[in-house]
Amino acid sequence: MEYIWYSKIDSVNDLQQGDFIPNCPILVPPASLNVEEPEIEIKLIDSIVLSQSCDLANRNIDIVLVCPYYSLKTFIQSLPTEQTSSKKAVNRTIDNLRKGFLSGYHLLNKSSDYFEDYQVVDFRNVYGIQIDSLLDICKTLKDRIRLLPPYREHLSQSFARYFMRVGLPQDILIEGY
Repeated sequence: MEYIWYSKIDSVNDLQQGDFIPNCPILVPPASLNVEEPEIEIKLIDSIVLSQSCDLANRNIDIVLVCPYYSLKTFIQSLPTEQTSSKKAVNRTIDNLRKGFLSGYHLLNKSSDYFEDYQVVDFRNVYGIQIDSLLDICKTLKDRIRLLPPYREHLSQSFARYFMRVGLPQDILIEGY
């Protein structure tokens, strides 16, 4: 049995976790706020909603969490040289991404209807956007793409795993085993 990954929804529909918001405006503060008039940059990113659907539906949050997503091709082009030095290195990186070993990222399937390439969600860059602003942006879109269960829950689980990591002051060193 084949499970469908995505659906196209009318943009007046409710906002849910797993909704793709193209060209989402994100406010980026300056590196230092110790200036009289800090310049705030507005950056447009292709984003996916990561806040829980129940919080969005019940308006339990003011700020919606979103992360950028981009094509696998773009992801590969942004990798350090040692990860792209050979076809084997690229394939190893893609396989690690597919298996979930690159915890800062999550791989989504391509779709002949919606995405020509696989999509990579970047958990290393999380942004917040005011819920009313995001709902207004959604209304301006003709339609939008929604990630469907169980893939939406898999994305959420990967996001949680990334943020629940604990850095230890010293790793376990196994000697003479």
